[in-house]
Amino acid sequence: MKIRIKFRKFGEMKFIGHLDMMRYFQKAIRRAGIDICYSGGFSPHMIMSFASPLGVGLTSDGEYLDIEVGEVSSSADAVRRLNEVMAEGVEVVSFRKIPEGKASNAMALTAAADYEIRFRNGCAPKDGWQKDFDRFCASDSIQVIKKSKKGERETDIRPLIYRIERQEDTIFMQVAAGSVRNLKPELVMEAFAAFAGITFPESAFLIHRLEIYGDAGTKDKRQLISLEALGEVI
Repeated sequence: MKIRIKFRKFGEMKFIGHLDMMRYFQKAIRRAGIDICYSGGFSPHMIMSFASPLGVGLTSDGEYLDIEVGEVSSSADAVRRLNEVMAEGVEVVSFRKIPEGKASNAMALTAAADYEIRFRNGCAPKDGWQKDFDRFCASDSIQVIKKSKKGERETDIRPLIYRIERQEDTIFMQVAAGSVRNLKPELVMEAFAAFAGITFPESAFLIHRLEIYGDAGTKDKRQLISLEALGEVI
């Protein structure tokens, strides 16, 4: 049976990297007595995959990992048992059955993510940045230098920004996420800084991921659905 676990990551746990989070959940699942399945071969390992690794220093209300299990009594019981062994800063939100097959894998399904961005104390730009930001959001094209393994190239990231708006001094954005198309919110803020002629200090932003989505639409029209909604309660 394939299971999708949704969890929150906050507090000091935001400084724990992705590989350490994998090892953390491996231990937590064993301690919770979840009947997880293992791969075959000479070096068996838990069948587990994360939807989209969260950067160090970011918090989140919408992180996901998929596992395979033998038997489980109920979603509510599994959530309770997992939270009983969770460290402070990690909370399991849901435990849902998902369809079998590679096409249902969270990593492969991930298409977009919501982020909330705030300024750290003392890092907000001077008054007037709000109008600059509103003009930035209305731009038809946002050119940036994007770095990859193949080098640097100028790219228009505007098509990868699905929604962006300012709510007082808090910024909301929904951007492309996943292995095919992916945009980090930090890059969007760097582009805004260049647009407005602002220099932000290092670590100026508090970035919080709100949700991760799969796309159930067509090539011509997106239909974003949260990865949690693609599963069912046991």
